[in-house]
Amino acid sequence: MKLYTTLPYKLREYYLNELNLYRYEYNKGNLQIAWHHLERAHILGQRYPVAHTYVHWKMLQFGFKIKSVKEVLGQITRLIFGGVKSFVGHVPVGNSGGSNVPPLKPFPIEKELLEIFEKAGVNE
Repeated sequence: MKLYTTLPYKLREYYLNELNLYRYEYNKGNLQIAWHHLERAHILGQRYPVAHTYVHWKMLQFGFKIKSVKEVLGQITRLIFGGVKSFVGHVPVGNSGGSNVPPLKPFPIEKELLEIFEKAGVNE
């Protein structure tokens, strides 16, 4: 079993870019677009405990912002268990991380994100 610890350097720039795009759109009030970038950051960082947990923290804050009890409760659960699961390499690959999807269900990864994983030399 492989233990995952930190985000690989080459993947980190793409992950951070998604978080920067999230902040930019959030600050402009484009909440739907901002959320999309959080989901992409989640997919890029979900195998790595700190990156994974950080995105769920941002999703929890987002849930409070939009006053969504469902999102807040869903993110609390994901914050408790998500980092542990990524540490041991047991994540539902492609899952976008929001409470609108089952927490353990894998999903196909969009082509653009697959290309990012390839560029970064990370196998998904």
